[in-house]
Amino acid sequence: MKITRVGLDLAKDVFQVHAVDCEERTVIRRQLKRHQVLGFFARLDRTDGCVVGMEACCGADYWARELIKLGYDARIMNPAFVKPYVKANKNDARDAEAICEAVGRPTMRFVGVKSLEQHDLMLLHRQRERYVKQRTALANQIRGTLGQYGIVVSRGLGSLRRVLPRLLEDASNALTALAREVYAESYRDLCELDEKVERLDGKLEHLARQDPRCVRLMSIPGMGALTATAWVGLLGEATQFDKARQCAAYLGLVPRQHSSGGKERLLGISKRGDRYLRTLLVHGARSALRTAGTKGDRRSRWIQEVAATHHANVAAVALANRNARTAWALLQRGETYQAAA
Repeated sequence: MKITRVGLDLAKDVFQVHAVDCEERTVIRRQLKRHQVLGFFARLDRTDGCVVGMEACCGADYWARELIKLGYDARIMNPAFVKPYVKANKNDARDAEAICEAVGRPTMRFVGVKSLEQHDLMLLHRQRERYVKQRTALANQIRGTLGQYGIVVSRGLGSLRRVLPRLLEDASNALTALAREVYAESYRDLCELDEKVERLDGKLEHLARQDPRCVRLMSIPGMGALTATAWVGLLGEATQFDKARQCAAYLGLVPRQHSSGGKERLLGISKRGDRYLRTLLVHGARSALRTAGTKGDRRSRWIQEVAATHHANVAAVALANRNARTAWALLQRGETYQAAA
């Protein structure tokens, strides 16, 4: 009998394979070295559209792309959705068996396979995120240690950039010669990180203008080049979702539930999905919320009503949810956002 479904447990060097036929009988259960994987699947006696399941992890997109080239239907799943199918004690063989079982479930939800272009975009975003974290840590360190010399600097990077050069030139403060030397070097590091972040911002903005999908997303108030490129890098055209609400739920922008006995209890947002993209959507919504009062379109009036009766954070998340749904709709229809009068 030909193989119809395969569970592939990914690893760094040793991979575990579990395959079944159309009658759900186990046909293959074996280990493979990394260099054997593609050759094994190329020679495998299988049906057309044979499904290969794997858990989302480092390298999952690479193996999914390679298997798709060989004619397989490669699917990636959230490890949390696979765990209930693990029988007895955990090991590689049982993990592969659980993956094989889970990928065949009709209600299973899958993660979209990312292209190399998407990984390139996210590589820029991760690099930028690292520089921003380093800059924030450096600024906090400078601000905290200045307090030991009796100097207090107000919050914000802009304030620190303005004040620190003046402190270094002011001979009347308590800074010693050694402290001035250290803070001068820290100021140079801060400027260097600013330049790196600015350079990556320019590169992402250039890529956003060249991509029609990003151009459509940037037409939505509250979504700039940074959010648009992060969306395309993580979700692409979001074709893995059947409805806009599924997309918003995937991003963690819908309430959690703790309901029982017919009593519905809604909690805070679920915060599922990618934290980075959700953060960008919420920050963009805060920016749009500040300017909504100067506009008279239906969307602006709606968010003003929400902000008038709810906390500002609730209003920002509500607008981020709506922006996510709008973004999904625009990408599916190939349209540009037009504000309703």
